[in-house]
Amino acid sequence: MNVYNRYAPFIQDYIYRSGWQMLRGVQNAAGEAIFGTDDNVLLTASTASGKTEAAFFPILTLLDEDPPKSVGVLYIAPLKALINDQFGRLSELCEETGIPVTRWHGDVPQSQKRRLLRKPSGILQITPESLESLMINKHMDIPSLFGDLRFIVIDEIHSLLRGYRGMQTFCLIERLCKLAGCNPRRIGLSATIGEPEAAGRFLAAGSGRRTVIPGFDGGKEIWRLSMEHFYNTAPQADEGKHTAPETPVMEMPTDKAPTAADPGIGYIFEHTRGKKCLVFTNSREECEAVCQSLRQYCEANHEPDRFLIHHGNLSASYRESAEEEMKDDDSLMSVCATATLELGIDIGRLERAFQIDAPFTVSGFLQRMGRTGRRGDPSEMWFVMREDHPEPRAMLPEMIPWYLIQGIALVQLYIEERFVEPPRTGRLPYSLLYHQTMSTLASCGEMTPGELASRVLPLSCFHRISQEDYRILLRHLLEIDHISRTENGGLIVGLVGERIVNNYKFYAVFRENIEYSVRCGSEELGTIVKPPPVGDKIAIAGRVWLVDEVDHKKREVYCTLVKGNIPAYFGDVAGDIHTRILERMYCVLNEQKNYPYLLKHAVCRLQDARDTFQKSGIKNHPLVHLGGNMWALFPWLGSYAFLALERFLKIRCAKRLRLKGLNPSRPYYMQFTMKVGEEEFYRITAEEAAKDFDPQELVYPKEVPVFEKYDEYVPDELVRKGFALGVLDIDGMKQRVLSWSNNRKNTE
Repeated sequence: MNVYNRYAPFIQDYIYRSGWQMLRGVQNAAGEAIFGTDDNVLLTASTASGKTEAAFFPILTLLDEDPPKSVGVLYIAPLKALINDQFGRLSELCEETGIPVTRWHGDVPQSQKRRLLRKPSGILQITPESLESLMINKHMDIPSLFGDLRFIVIDEIHSLLRGYRGMQTFCLIERLCKLAGCNPRRIGLSATIGEPEAAGRFLAAGSGRRTVIPGFDGGKEIWRLSMEHFYNTAPQADEGKHTAPETPVMEMPTDKAPTAADPGIGYIFEHTRGKKCLVFTNSREECEAVCQSLRQYCEANHEPDRFLIHHGNLSASYRESAEEEMKDDDSLMSVCATATLELGIDIGRLERAFQIDAPFTVSGFLQRMGRTGRRGDPSEMWFVMREDHPEPRAMLPEMIPWYLIQGIALVQLYIEERFVEPPRTGRLPYSLLYHQTMSTLASCGEMTPGELASRVLPLSCFHRISQEDYRILLRHLLEIDHISRTENGGLIVGLVGERIVNNYKFYAVFRENIEYSVRCGSEELGTIVKPPPVGDKIAIAGRVWLVDEVDHKKREVYCTLVKGNIPAYFGDVAGDIHTRILERMYCVLNEQKNYPYLLKHAVCRLQDARDTFQKSGIKNHPLVHLGGNMWALFPWLGSYAFLALERFLKIRCAKRLRLKGLNPSRPYYMQFTMKVGEEEFYRITAEEAAKDFDPQELVYPKEVPVFEKYDEYVPDELVRKGFALGVLDIDGMKQRVLSWSNNRKNTE
């Protein structure tokens, strides 16, 4: 097929005006798949490869040839910023054709939304949360809005493959299609897909169509990549050491630094001067702190402020100001950002991205790297890994620079294997089941229990949930007045449920950043975002505290001061780190390979870590004796398998091992005291792992592990079941425990 000749004349004119010499590989492949089949299509190509045009050129051609009688294309994107960016590009493309493009999210004026409701046509761009709102509040308009819907385009689909928000999106798509009586094709777009076939099945679920994944030559990826390490105080890792001549060297900045300045921040300050850059952090708190420090550098050096900030808790005006500044090619401002600028918004000629510490995922690394390198330049990222000097009496695990090793592992996994995290399946999403039940009742009105079940349970993401589980949920919701029974025996939203459903926060299934006050007696220590379970420890106010009680209604955590030292993860699972990353971290420490992107401090710090790894025996012993009854365990497991192992040791093995004081640094290592030897540890844990036990035994007595936003409204027994069978990776944990015993036998 000659794809260019198949395009509508206005598309050909647009290509000519844009000065394109030829179509790219992704555009030819997408054209053949969309024009030549009636299937769903998953387009995976590098950032700035032209995926949006690749999808929309043939879609708009088909709409132009046979105009739909309603909205023809529903474009779903995870961020308002991405919708705003694509709105401009699509509006220009559709200008001459009379195909309207409408945005629909919280920052869009009501007048534009009313115009679409009066005359549904063209392309509708929307976030999952605004689509939820539309389904509830404009339920009667859905058939006229989408009755002749031809395509659903899901941008940055990788961001929806591993969490509740993605499952919510596909629930909404299935509900919308059933209500409107349409059967649109689905087009997924992403630069970072792991296991494309699994992602294709995820995209197709409930559609009755198969998914085509076009192959094409995407050309050679060229990166400019560096990774440097800094101790937060002198001396640095290479001080007094000889650095190999071939090792790349970048000198430290000589600018005047604020008092007690962080050398890693100083390095970023120096190398953003005269350039437009993004500085990525892994949390809102760190983003704020880094931006403040960089502005202090400006002040100390009598320079104008050249740093902006962008994260999800800022107002729309602040975010959009930063986005506009980034799009200005003449601007030399840099932006400190979280994942909110990780996805596909075109931010112009961005020269360089910095990443402070390691992101949690290969996907996140690739997306952040992909913010640069547009308009013909190579992608460029500078990693800045920071840590404090270990205390003189620090124990072995604290001698390893975990973020540095994790950063190397992420890069190597992609370079060597093209590994990207696969879709996360196998969940028991009871929190989402509550949400979609309430949403369905709020939009449809009174329904019998059977009618409600027939609307909700067949949705693809609930395939593991039984009718009995659903009965338990509905009975509980009746008891707590989230739903009520009418005189006719039907179900409606109850008085308590109305207060929840009628709040705009209901539309989102991800947790808002609700802060909990941390208290010890009458003393307030500060705030954390997510509280850990009772019995865990948190680091705050420079000390370690044992959690005695968590009051979710008052948003308060009560603690007791204890001795010890733990990283400040605040009880949360540290991101969603895949087991393959931890396994590659082991290899980084075990191999003597040089990585050309490491700079001089990082080269020396890695060598120190490798020496520690070899001399301590971690290489051959996942369990390492620290002296006395103290041990450290290095399981090399991802977040959810690590969490399962932690509970397995405490609940199933502690008595036989005489194990106490288990202190995790998720997902890298755990320390504990134990009164048996190494061989007994492997034997006992293998015996327990080989037993056929109920996964729910790994939930502590009386614990209700509220993990998702609406878990607090779900019956305790379902919360426990969902956590044990849908969150904890028990199979991955068991395989690792059994491998320790098998490896010992094989080496004897």
